[in-house]
Amino acid sequence: MNSKGSRNWARAAAAMAGVVALAVLGSSGAEAKRRPAPPPPPPPVVVVIPYRPFPPNNASPNYQPPLLGADGLYPSVNRKITPAQTLWNLRSGYNVAALNCDRTDFPTMIDSYRSFLRIHARALTAANRKVDAEFRASYGARFVASREKYMTAVYNHFALPMTLNDFCKAVQAISGEAQTVPSAQLEAFAARNMPNLEITFDDFYHRFEQYRIDAAAWDARYGARATGSLPPRSQ
Repeated sequence: MNSKGSRNWARAAAAMAGVVALAVLGSSGAEAKRRPAPPPPPPPVVVVIPYRPFPPNNASPNYQPPLLGADGLYPSVNRKITPAQTLWNLRSGYNVAALNCDRTDFPTMIDSYRSFLRIHARALTAANRKVDAEFRASYGARFVASREKYMTAVYNHFALPMTLNDFCKAVQAISGEAQTVPSAQLEAFAARNMPNLEITFDDFYHRFEQYRIDAAAWDARYGARATGSLPPRSQ
């Protein structure tokens, strides 16, 4: 083959190679158009942190309820006391309700308490004398200071702010029977109904203990991540 023929053959081969290359590129472009686009990356995982448990009845988180006793009951000034003391303490609770219950929600409380005192005046006076005699037997001639200290604890117990509304409801629930029970049966009435007042406090103590358990579990799970991340919660 002369030199001119060689050059012609080389040009033809180069042209053929170009056609093949274009065909390959065209084929690759068509494939690329047919191939679906890759899916977008998944969104970041959002951890929804629930509100930290809140103390019941708007109590302070630092409140310390009494420790549950071995008998399964919370200690109280209204437990393990004499019949006369039980009656006198119930009268004291009625007094706390009359002084502290909201007059809009409990409009008859004051009149109900005054009626209770009037109807059962003799029985209540007798109960007061019995309580004096019991304290004198336990503390001697200077029993008055001990009795006053104890009765202060009774009033403070009934007037616990976090339970006051529920306590008022409990007193209102027994106020009707308090007017109609015969005075001779007043000690039995007090013994029967004091637990109906005490359950107000037992229930609150139980719910507060459960709050502390739930709050500790929340702190262990979310505390490190949630510090400062949530708005204050209102109750």
